[in-house]
Amino acid sequence: MKGLVLAGGSGTRLRPLTYTGAKQLVPVANRPVLFYVIDNIVAAGIREIGVIISHETGEEIRRALGDGSAFGAKLTYILQDRPLGLAHAVVTARAFLGGSDFVMYLGDNLIGHGIRDMVDAFRSDPSHAASVMLKEVPNPTQFGIAEVDDAGNVVRLVEKPKEPKSRLALVGIYLFRSVIFEAIDRISPSSRGELEITDAIVQIIALGGKVKFTRLTGWWLDTGKKDDLLLANDTVLDDWLEPSIEGQVDEASRTSGRIRIGRGSRVERSIIRGPVIIGEGVTVVDSRIGPFTAIGDAVRIERSTVEHSVIMSGSRVLDIPRLEDSLIGKRVVVRPGASRHGALSLMVGDDSLIELSTE
Repeated sequence: MKGLVLAGGSGTRLRPLTYTGAKQLVPVANRPVLFYVIDNIVAAGIREIGVIISHETGEEIRRALGDGSAFGAKLTYILQDRPLGLAHAVVTARAFLGGSDFVMYLGDNLIGHGIRDMVDAFRSDPSHAASVMLKEVPNPTQFGIAEVDDAGNVVRLVEKPKEPKSRLALVGIYLFRSVIFEAIDRISPSSRGELEITDAIVQIIALGGKVKFTRLTGWWLDTGKKDDLLLANDTVLDDWLEPSIEGQVDEASRTSGRIRIGRGSRVERSIIRGPVIIGEGVTVVDSRIGPFTAIGDAVRIERSTVEHSVIMSGSRVLDIPRLEDSLIGKRVVVRPGASRHGALSLMVGDDSLIELSTE
């Protein structure tokens, strides 16, 4: 079995961050979302993985993942000329996939547990033509929704139904056999000009194939928007953070809760309340770092309070009374300027300078 990771797209919902970077590489708990995806596929016993990339961000994805050896995998990069849908991505990868069964995984999705059981069930029962992961959601009109029967089969898929008959949403993790190519050959572009994977799965059913499902009972987080990404950061820090202090914390500082501080980092006369992760080469001076905050490498924070935020590498936060609910890109400077007083909530792209009043 092979893996297919979709890491193309333009990331419009995370602009301005994604004007200069791939949305799949935005960090959650100081680790790119895409890394968790590759880990999950490898943990299911799949080592040969194709990665769909775009012209805009493909080289950045290549540099981040390398040849896959760091993950225990072999990666093949596959260029999708234009973002013409998930089913189009499958067709683009046809030469790589050959006749193999495969798992397709959206590169900006995070789930709370592994896919090994789903993969093993698919491998063990060749009568399944496809399998999908589903999650019950409170707002089914916003998702592709599956209708299922008592035997565990998907009988119908509807994209963003106005009157949903189910609350089971497609999570973005699929397993296919080679019949998927015949199914895609039978569909036409949707009203938005894309080859939809939901339409292809409907065709598998029409061809007489069984489409099974796995119900996801843990958390599922789409990291495509600022608030979703902050929630993902909260969840990963809360569930997966392993405390470790490799940097220096002076005697005038206080720490509580689960905290990870990387090599070469210094905390001076500051208060750190976990869960918090601090990268390598970070300096925190005369500051308070609150819960659910991830600070990337080479960040400097002085005389400031930061809570519930993601601050990416190389940025500086100086003399800010309160920074919260914020997603800060790389090499950003946040410091006092001529503006109003109060708590801050920011979404700032790379190489920015923000000047805000502290009066």
